[in-house]
Amino acid sequence: MIEAAENVQEFVAGRQRPDLDTDRMLVFAIVRAVEIIGEAASKISKETRTAQVTIPWKAIIGMPNRLVHGYLDIDASIVWVAVTEEIPALLGQLKTLAASE
Repeated sequence: MIEAAENVQEFVAGRQRPDLDTDRMLVFAIVRAVEIIGEAASKISKETRTAQVTIPWKAIIGMPNRLVHGYLDIDASIVWVAVTEEIPALLGQLKTLAASE
């Protein structure tokens, strides 16, 4: 999850929201990284997820399904907020969690 979140940060570095409207490769890269984050989150033990209530596990796990099955209906503005605000915050939480284990 950490690696995929770091990849997302690299993908969007120096980019702006309108880039999602014109750069299909950027969109595909971001969507794939979000899928990886969600899939990896689903592999985290129930005990760990229960102990880490500040991490929105259900939303993280559900996001790839929404992206894969609703690809034509993806709201790029929501994706942009996720990758520029939510994933950086998540990355901090994941690094703290990894350091404590």
